[in-house]
Amino acid sequence: MGVHSIANVCSHLQNAARARLGLTSLPNNKYNLALALALHRAGFLSSVTRAGPHPPPQDQLLSFEPEPVTSANVATRRLWVGLKYWDNKPVLKSLKAISKPSRSLRASVAELNQVARGFEAAHLKGLNLGECMFVSTDRGVLEVREALERKVGGIVLCRVS
Repeated sequence: MGVHSIANVCSHLQNAARARLGLTSLPNNKYNLALALALHRAGFLSSVTRAGPHPPPQDQLLSFEPEPVTSANVATRRLWVGLKYWDNKPVLKSLKAISKPSRSLRASVAELNQVARGFEAAHLKGLNLGECMFVSTDRGVLEVREALERKVGGIVLCRVS
């Protein structure tokens, strides 16, 4: 799995939120897309759009139809991510990668259950109020509570608050 790309995405999104950017771009690959869509489902991002090297128009951000990907333009494709703010503060305050390229951290369903309830388990601190943790499973990137509903474990990617 591309854990190194996930670590880069975490630091990029945290820096973009601290810089108060409304829209930022990420490299277009399946790992970045899966994490961005999971963050969007959890309510941390306002939009996720595939486009070229330039952002889509603001009025068409949610309904933008990009040109088809060919072998000539595949390297120029980007994911354009809209960041959310509430009361002039970023919704995405902290995004910390847990698994690193040198050490990926796996967690079973029992360990994820402990962490979701706020207890420490297997080198993972428990979740506090307002925190989410994302896990890469065989069913895609899921928030820890979704993973518990589906009774699957996997590689712990990042912690978001």
